[in-house]
Amino acid sequence: MPLSRLHLVASAFAIAGGVSLLAASFSVQLIEDKTETEVRYILDRNGLTWAEVQADGLRVIMAGTAPTEALRFRALSLAGSMVDAARVIDEMDVTAEAGLEAPRFSAEVLRNTSGLSIIGLIPASSDRAAIIEGFADMSDLPVTDLLETADYPAPSGWEDALAFATNAIQDLPRAKASVDAGRVEITAIADSEEDKAEMEARLRRSAPPALRVSLNITAPRPVITPFTLRFVMDEAGVRFDACSADTEASKSRILDAAFRAGLSGLGRCTVGMGVPSPNWAEAAEQSIDALAQIGQGTVTFSDADITLAAAEGTDAALFDRVVGELENNLPDVFALKADLPVSQDDAVGPPEFVATLSPEGQVQLRGRIAGEVMRDAADSFAKAKFGYDNVYTATRIVPDLPGDWSSRVLTGIEALGYLNNGAVTVTPEQVLLSGRSGNPAANEVISRLMVDKLGNGGAFEIDVSYVEALDPVAAKPTADECEARIAAIVAGGKISFEPGSATIDESALSSMDQIAELLQECGDLRIEVQGHTDSQGREEMNLSLSQARAESVLNELRARRVLTSGFVAKGYGEANPIADNDTEAGREANRRIEFRLIRPEPSIPEGDSALESIAENSDTGTEDQ
Repeated sequence: MPLSRLHLVASAFAIAGGVSLLAASFSVQLIEDKTETEVRYILDRNGLTWAEVQADGLRVIMAGTAPTEALRFRALSLAGSMVDAARVIDEMDVTAEAGLEAPRFSAEVLRNTSGLSIIGLIPASSDRAAIIEGFADMSDLPVTDLLETADYPAPSGWEDALAFATNAIQDLPRAKASVDAGRVEITAIADSEEDKAEMEARLRRSAPPALRVSLNITAPRPVITPFTLRFVMDEAGVRFDACSADTEASKSRILDAAFRAGLSGLGRCTVGMGVPSPNWAEAAEQSIDALAQIGQGTVTFSDADITLAAAEGTDAALFDRVVGELENNLPDVFALKADLPVSQDDAVGPPEFVATLSPEGQVQLRGRIAGEVMRDAADSFAKAKFGYDNVYTATRIVPDLPGDWSSRVLTGIEALGYLNNGAVTVTPEQVLLSGRSGNPAANEVISRLMVDKLGNGGAFEIDVSYVEALDPVAAKPTADECEARIAAIVAGGKISFEPGSATIDESALSSMDQIAELLQECGDLRIEVQGHTDSQGREEMNLSLSQARAESVLNELRARRVLTSGFVAKGYGEANPIADNDTEAGREANRRIEFRLIRPEPSIPEGDSALESIAENSDTGTEDQ
C-alpha cells in the first residue's frame, strides 16, 4: 500500500478517536451536572442549604458543616434517595456541641433510732470519706452510704450547706436534712413546744449568713383528757377559759367563731389528741355562735357533753329559739344541756310552741317540745304536709310539759295547713291559730278539726281572715275576661309567620308564652283558634294555609303544657277580612290569628217549637244576622 494512503488512514483513525473522546467527555459532564442539580434540589427543598454537593464522575461528594449529627445523616439519606448510596462520599463535618452542663448536686441525710443514711450526688471535690466518718462519729448506729460523685466543680454555696447540715444532724436524733447549693431544709421532731423553740433558735444562730435555711420542726400533740373547751361572755369581756382543737384547721375555725363573738387579741387554743369526734370544730363553732346570739353566758365542752348556760335576764323566747336551732344542727354524738336561771324561767310565764307559715310556703317550728321522739315526729309531719325543703325546725326539748302537749302541737301544725299564711301558738291553756286563707269555709273546717283532735273540752281560738285574692276560684278570671285578655296580648304582639309558611316567626314566640301562661290561669275553656289570610293567591290555597297556621298555634300551646282538649283549630282563609285587601296595610291586618270562645247555642224553651220561636222573633221585630 502506498505510504500516502497509510498516512491518510492513520489520520482518519486519529480524528475518529479524538471525536469519540470528546463525546465521552461531554457525556460525563452532562451526567455530573444532572446528578449535582438533582441532589442540590432535594437538599434545598428540605432546608439543608448548608450542604455542599460536588459530582465527580459517578461519585457525589457531600461537604459542609451540619448543625447536628441527625441533620448530617438526613443529608446523606436524601442524597442516597437520588443516586446509589454507595456513590455518595461523606466529607461533612458536624458543629461541635457545647460541653455538658454540670449536674444538680444534692443530698438527703436521714437520722432516726435505726441509724443514719445519706443519699445523693456530690462533687468529686467533696471529701466523701470525711463526710461518712463524721456521720459515723455521731453514734454507734450504722451509717448507710448511698452517695454518688460526679467530676464537676462544686457550685457556689455547696460546701457551706453540707457543713451546716452535718452539724445540724449531730444535734437532732430524729431529723432529715435536704442539702442543695446555698440551701438546707431541716425536718425534725422535738419533744415539746419548748424544745422546738430552742431547737429553731439554735439552728438559725449557727447558719452562715448567705445560707437559706428552712425549718420544719414539729412537737408531738399533747394528749388531752377530757377534751375541753370553755368560752365565756360576761361583763368582764369575751375570753376562753380553756380551748382545745384536734388540728390546725379546727383551731382556726374555733378562733374565727370566737373573734366573731367579740374576742380580741391573738387567741390561744391547744392542738392536742383525744378529740371525741372529727366534728369537734363544727360543734364548737356552732355553740360559740349560739352564745353570741344569746348575748351573755358560758358554753362548756367536756368531750361530747355540752353545757350552754345563759346569764340571768336572758329573754326566754330568744333562749328557746337559739337552743332549739343548736340542738337540731349539732353533729351526731354531741349532747346539749341548756340552762336558763330558774328565776328568769318563773318570770316569763308558761312555755310556748310556735309554728309559722310564710306566704312563700316556708314553715318554721320553734319553741318547746317534749322529747326527742316528739321533735322528730313534729318535724316529719310538717315536712310531709308542707314539703321537705320548706320546713326549718328549731325546737327545744324541755321536760315536764303538759301531758297533752304533743297532741296540741301536731293539731296546730295540721290546722296551719289550711291557711295560705299565718301562725299557730300552743300554750298549756290553749291553741291559737291566726292568719289568712283563700277558703271562705276555713274557719268552719279548722273548728271541726280542733274539736275532733282536742276534744269538746279543748281550748282553742281561731282568728282567720278570708282573702278573696287568695281564693283560687274567686280569683280565677271569667271566660269572657280570658278572651279579652288574649286579644289584648295578640294586639300588642301579633302572631306572625314566615312568608308563605305555617312556621311561627321567632318574634311571635314571646306572645305565645304570654298566652300560654294566661290559659293556665284561666283553666278549662272551649276556644276556637282561628286562622285568617288576605285575598292574594287562590282561595283554596289560602284556606289550606290558614288551617295549617291555626294548627301550628295549637301545637305551640300544647308544647307549653296547655290543656287543649277543649280547643279547636280552624282556618277561614280569606272569607272574613277585617280590612281592605286592596292596600298592603289592609292585607297585613287580614293575615291574623284570633282566639274565640266557643259559646253554647241558645236553647229553645221547653214546649216551644222552632216555628213558634221564629214566629215570636218575627213578632218582636228581630231577625237573625
